[in-house]
Amino acid sequence: MENNINGIPGGLLTLSKDFEIEEINHTLLQLLRYDIDELIGQSVRTILTRSTQAFFQFIFYPLLIQKQQVEEVSLELMSHQGEKIPVLLYASTRLDGIISCIIVPNKKRNQYENELLEANKLAEERLKEKDRINAELQLVLHNLEEKQAEMLRINQQNLKYKTETQKELSLAKKIQETTLTDAINNEHLQIESYYHASNELSGDIYGFYQINEHQYGIILLDVMGHGISSSLITMSLVTLFQRLISKGASSDQIMKELDDQMHLLFENEEDAWHYCTAIYLSIDIKEQTVEYINAGHPPAIYLGLEGEHRELKTQGPPIGSFKGMDFKHSVFSYTKGARILLYTDGVSEPFEQGRLHSFLKKHSRASLSVAKEKLAKMLKDKENVGYRSDDQCYILIDLK
Repeated sequence: MENNINGIPGGLLTLSKDFEIEEINHTLLQLLRYDIDELIGQSVRTILTRSTQAFFQFIFYPLLIQKQQVEEVSLELMSHQGEKIPVLLYASTRLDGIISCIIVPNKKRNQYENELLEANKLAEERLKEKDRINAELQLVLHNLEEKQAEMLRINQQNLKYKTETQKELSLAKKIQETTLTDAINNEHLQIESYYHASNELSGDIYGFYQINEHQYGIILLDVMGHGISSSLITMSLVTLFQRLISKGASSDQIMKELDDQMHLLFENEEDAWHYCTAIYLSIDIKEQTVEYINAGHPPAIYLGLEGEHRELKTQGPPIGSFKGMDFKHSVFSYTKGARILLYTDGVSEPFEQGRLHSFLKKHSRASLSVAKEKLAKMLKDKENVGYRSDDQCYILIDLK
């Protein structure tokens, strides 16, 4: 072989008609790790693996005879040390029958093919994973759409329920307010009231009634808490005290029956137990006396014409606290021109201690309606500066 073909990167091999090696270049010798003297004149089978020998005889040679050339045949050579070397073979037959072969090592190609196969496999796996993720996302999206539809349905139901509930609460508020008594103003006394619920419904309730020509009954109750539950209790009590006061029952009897009613309401429902503070006044304009019972309620304030004052303090626990309680009344005489303020804790809590006494004294000469409006404004001003009010109710009485 000449030097100009010994250095090329591919192997060159010339075979006789009998497949004996006639020429071989240096590149191929290095690949096979043979010396040239070891191969010249030897059968090509010397450098072929066993499987390639059969292929060479039964497939390659007939194909070469038929077409005179073969391109890119993949086969294996055997090195001197027995190493299998994958190669690509290009061969052609000359007119004199000599076979010229070009041999290209195929290790890198196999590696590239394997890498390509691995890359294709990885791409297919990723595509399958992508399809799986897309399917899961579609499922999640479908479930989300179903949840959104369900939420929309629930919101619509809630809105309908809220609207209907608001209508029911407004109606209940109107019914509750119809039980409140109107102002009284005659030659003997004047009574004004203020009522403000922190919610639609209130746990405060009051009533004042003329019992006969010279007696009046005034009651103010505050059920624990506020809202629907408290208002239901007040409604269960209002009919009872209306009947008792109107027929002239004693203050002790009124409180006793209200207490019994509270225990009856929760006789078998301890978890729902409520109590109720209450104050009841029986005013006799003929005798000029005030009889009262205070059951756990904030003390009413009495202010005489000359500035003398007293507190109608509590004499026992709220009604509904202890079964079988006895309620004792107190009596004092009043002077004409005196004023009394009854109130719930929603009125007193926004102010510092003694403020209501000061208010009553400051406006003792103002008309009762003016005093009522000024106290209402004071409470409103407290709300405007962030005070969260409870139910608010108060009653002002002028004893003429």
